Amino acid sequence: MDDVKSILGSRIAGPLREKIDAMAVQKVLTPTRIATQAFTDAAAAVVRLEEIYERNTAFLRGRFEAYTRGERLDVRVRSTYPFVRITTDTYARLDSRLSYGFVSRPGTHQATVTRPDLFRAYFIEQIGLLIQNHAVSVEIGESDEPIPIHFAYRRDISIEANVAVERTMSDRPLRDLFDVPDLATMDDTIVNGTLNLPPGSPAPLAMFRAARVDYSLHRLYHYTATDPEHFQKFVIFTNYQFYLDAFARICRERMTAGHPDCDAFVEPGNVITRNARLGGGQTGAPLERAPQMPAFHLVAPECGGITMINIGAGPSNARNITDHVAVLRPHAWLMLGHCAGLRNTQRLGDYVLAHAYMREDHVLDEELPPWVPIPALAEMQVALESAVGEVVGLSGFELKKVMRTGTVASVDNRNWELGGPAIIQRLSQSRAVALDMESSAVAANGFRFRVPYGTLLCVSDRPLHGEIKLAGMAGEFYRQRVGQHLEIGLRALENLKSQRRESLHSRKLRSFTEVAFQ
Repeated sequence: MDDVKSILGSRIAGPLREKIDAMAVQKVLTPTRIATQAFTDAAAAVVRLEEIYERNTAFLRGRFEAYTRGERLDVRVRSTYPFVRITTDTYARLDSRLSYGFVSRPGTHQATVTRPDLFRAYFIEQIGLLIQNHAVSVEIGESDEPIPIHFAYRRDISIEANVAVERTMSDRPLRDLFDVPDLATMDDTIVNGTLNLPPGSPAPLAMFRAARVDYSLHRLYHYTATDPEHFQKFVIFTNYQFYLDAFARICRERMTAGHPDCDAFVEPGNVITRNARLGGGQTGAPLERAPQMPAFHLVAPECGGITMINIGAGPSNARNITDHVAVLRPHAWLMLGHCAGLRNTQRLGDYVLAHAYMREDHVLDEELPPWVPIPALAEMQVALESAVGEVVGLSGFELKKVMRTGTVASVDNRNWELGGPAIIQRLSQSRAVALDMESSAVAANGFRFRVPYGTLLCVSDRPLHGEIKLAGMAGEFYRQRVGQHLEIGLRALENLKSQRRESLHSRKLRSFTEVAFQ
């Protein structure tokens, strides 16, 4: 192969020769290494990232597919992710208003990256800010982090893998020949602030290593049945399908009417309906069965539209999906759902704007201990409260007739009402005004992943005051309130879209030594 050389046959002297000799024992086959290069133009730097990534993943796919066709493979095959690196030598203070786009201290900072085709605009922005803020070049090259063979494919490796499995039953295991996902490189120690670097190692430049991002991209398709390319920068999570059905109706109406601000509507199975303004038409076929967490996308230019996901019931689902959506670096996410109203002054259909969270769900206790406060974000609170007022036609003191601001308690036990006096006492001591199962996990993961978050719930029952959720009551409630609640959420996101990104991505979410990439 013209672009490949076996390390066994390399003729290189010095320290690199010693490294290659050590690798030669493992008989590793790699593509010819692309030399690291410095760039002062962000767009050109991203082009180089794309060249490295596309060449290296194509190399893996080519060798893997040849192997499944029966070609003999006696050596291990490996390609690595590209990296972005910056080195600074000064503590000079930058604009203190910034929340991202700069490194926190002198030294070398590096990130491995994946899918530069998907993240092109994001990488151009983040790399451009580094060059602008530090007045130095960035380096682009090949890292030491292997690309797992699964991640060399967008999502269809199982087709080829079925053939490989038959061979490896009597031959060598796949992991003897190709790199497979390694949990040691797919953790969240950077995000959690628990990363312990060996002396002399580069500091992280981004929140996620490349393989961690790839893992989540594959999980997103698995759970939502839509490709990561369709996800938008503003996200609504809900715990009821009624909201998704209402959102789908709105999106289809906008496509038919030729709405000027959106281009397409995407449903599970990657069914794409084009805006009539752009010619209309539909591609793809609906799925026979809905995925576990259906996602619908109102697509706008530059991914500036809205994604809505039905996460189902429970904090585990909420934590799971936000773990994966976070790698797409959304500008904001909201939780719109139902809750139990805890005060006797509340009525069914009233709204609750969360300004604090009582985290009794426990799904993030290890990564984000319960003693860590989850603050309300002013930008999100103002957008949500303004949207409620605009939609219901009330303001000021009058708005209190239909909305309360307060603490939302989230639990991991759907039958919490049967817990006796102890749970009621705890809820009273916390001053909670509402209870659900998902909001705290969505907000806590927003805090953990530095994604602006907000919660607006609608009271669907009042079990402490004799109004439990029964089938007939619930059906009538859904008909009356779902449309208005969703309209409020959409209006809030439109309010957020008009804000400067630098203001929306608040400094309140940043740690002492924060990574540069947003």
